[in-house]
Amino acid sequence: MLRQSGTFRENQELVDRVMDSMDLERERGITIMAKNTSFRYRNVKINVVDTPGHADFGGEVERSLNLVDGALLLVDASEGPLPQTRFVLKKALQKKLPIIVVVNKIDRHDARIETVINEIYDLFIDLDADEEQIDFPILYTNAKTAVAHTAIGDGSENLQPLFDTILERIPGPEANDDFVPQLLVTNLGYDPYVGQIAVGRLSSGTLEMNKTYSMCGLRDIVHGLKFTACYTFQGLQKIKADRLVAGDIIAVAGVDGVQIGDTISSDADPRPLPRIRVDEPTVSMICLVNNSPFAGREGTYLTSLHIGDRLRREVLSNVSMKIRDIGRTDAWEVCGRGELQMAILVETMRREGYEFMVSKPRVITKVENGRTLEPVETVFLDIPEERIGVITENLSIRKGRMISMQNHGHGRVNMSFLIPSRGLIGFNSLFLTETKGAGIMNSLFEGYEEWFGPIPQRRNGAMVADRAGRVTPYASLGMTDRGELIVEVGTDVYAGMIVGERNRPDDLVINIAREKKLTNIRSSTAELTVVLRAPRLLSLDQSIEFIAEDELVEVTPKSVRLRKMELDAGKRATARSKLKMELLEKPARPREAANTVNG
Repeated sequence: MLRQSGTFRENQELVDRVMDSMDLERERGITIMAKNTSFRYRNVKINVVDTPGHADFGGEVERSLNLVDGALLLVDASEGPLPQTRFVLKKALQKKLPIIVVVNKIDRHDARIETVINEIYDLFIDLDADEEQIDFPILYTNAKTAVAHTAIGDGSENLQPLFDTILERIPGPEANDDFVPQLLVTNLGYDPYVGQIAVGRLSSGTLEMNKTYSMCGLRDIVHGLKFTACYTFQGLQKIKADRLVAGDIIAVAGVDGVQIGDTISSDADPRPLPRIRVDEPTVSMICLVNNSPFAGREGTYLTSLHIGDRLRREVLSNVSMKIRDIGRTDAWEVCGRGELQMAILVETMRREGYEFMVSKPRVITKVENGRTLEPVETVFLDIPEERIGVITENLSIRKGRMISMQNHGHGRVNMSFLIPSRGLIGFNSLFLTETKGAGIMNSLFEGYEEWFGPIPQRRNGAMVADRAGRVTPYASLGMTDRGELIVEVGTDVYAGMIVGERNRPDDLVINIAREKKLTNIRSSTAELTVVLRAPRLLSLDQSIEFIAEDELVEVTPKSVRLRKMELDAGKRATARSKLKMELLEKPARPREAANTVNG
């Protein structure tokens, strides 16, 4: 779109996925942050906002919908509507936005265009779209060759049908330059030369340099603000401007203390717009200052001041995340939408030079009418036919309830389950193992239901180092029949650090730094045939999934380590003994006792 509209030269070299500017986005192949661009077609400026599809980044979608007048629903001609498609479309329909359906990758050998279109209609009906919304135009595209068709085989050779449909079906902004200026801030940035940058859509009025305005915050109104710079967007660049007009997506600089949801308005007659409302977080984890024996070796920012300031800055630009005080100066509770969003935040901070620890994610419950409610999700699975039994069994153990199952007759089955969010924490690694990497899983938040009861998590215990040292080949060989190591030979370890997964339920304290005792009678070739099994090295996402309730992930710019919360083995054993005694001494509830008698 940008190239054919003349934003880029024909011979200009561009990287793939030009809108995905973050390193993490390019590495993972997903969109994490919403970004906007613009181009001109027939003397009309068209602003385009690229939003994430994953439900964990739903806050980006919810705030971005305040910037637009319509939406392009991009659907794969083979895969059809995915769970993420349902989430984004649901939000757009709630905003009463006109939808243009774009069926992409029509050149795929396994494309099933007619079936996919029927699935799209079914999706609109499921989401209670009205008659006007269901009457959407359909375009067929091949993004690689940059061609769009209003009908298959119509002879189109460019994206002109898409541009024409946008101008025809998506109305322009209803804005009045003579009205009181109202700019709803939907994104934040920072520039060392001009200061804090607020991005949003100017709903009405005009903004100009060298004039004073007001900022309508959550609790008060600040008067007498002046901008250090004003910008409009052209392509992927911000262009300085002295005057900004209504209806455009703009940016203003120099507004200190601005937050997402604030309104910049007239200084004499401030009129705030409704603040951005987003869904509440469903998952939380504890972020702590690193206190391990290796603390301070690799990180640049270590202290509670550094980590606390970084988390608070994240909340300013990410409306779907919250930070809660837990009464400690060295720990914070970080609340978000899901495991993926948490892992992205941890990885981002790690790359910025922060060193800290995080706990296992847990769901956020709420109490209504004396009942404890927990978040539930619908999980959508695409798995090989022969793995139905084992996957169903594992989800049933985690309180999952099957909703539907479709066998298309080509060796793969589509299944959907309603399951508590707790049941999905740590399930992804097990799912990939049980399907041998051939399964596809997506989830979608559905709401809250009554507490489902205890859910088993990790089935195996951990192998924990009992002393500081370096992992030796001799000790690693001795642990072959005890479990699977997750650290390489030569890795420095400390007492309480997790070095592997045991093949039994309980933890095992081991000496992983043990060396072979040398004798004066020794064969020079005795150990040449010994081959060590390669360790299972865990990524950051896998480490967060792996840990149990009494374990932490130690994150540094260079390393990811797993450890026990309590490093001392003796104290851990004492705590376990006390817990067992309390459970034995605790009397059974009357209902439980009655069930035992009746049994």
